[in-house]
Amino acid sequence: MTPEGFERLSLELKRLKNSERHAISRAIEAAREHGDLKENAEYHAAKDRQGFVEARIRQLEGVLGEAQIINTDRQPRDRIAFGARVTVVDLDTGDEATYRIVGEHEADTDKGLISIRSPIARALMGRESGDDISFATPKGQREIEITAVDY
Repeated sequence: MTPEGFERLSLELKRLKNSERHAISRAIEAAREHGDLKENAEYHAAKDRQGFVEARIRQLEGVLGEAQIINTDRQPRDRIAFGARVTVVDLDTGDEATYRIVGEHEADTDKGLISIRSPIARALMGRESGDDISFATPKGQREIEITAVDY
């Protein structure tokens, strides 16, 4: 996991434990004051939210407890490794994209953060700028050229 990813997940855990838990407790208490809990939609919604938040807290505690933080300053600069920011061009469409290779719990494709376990990241590992690579994806074969590597 990158140091940034660890920090982001730690902040989420802190927010859930401190702010969300208290807000949900207040919502449950307020809903109880309305009487009969069997048909109290506010109460049931708050309890559902509580279950979701508690599950996420347990998940984050597990992930953070087992996380290995990788310092990208020590990665080789001439080859793609964990933490690299890689710019590629799709050789079929000409589209350019930039990705950062991160841990699976940090991945967010909307932000260009791809899991080290993804097909494209596995194909990129150990390569360098100027390499053309071909790899299989669920949507079929892709061919890309690596145009830049940065840390």
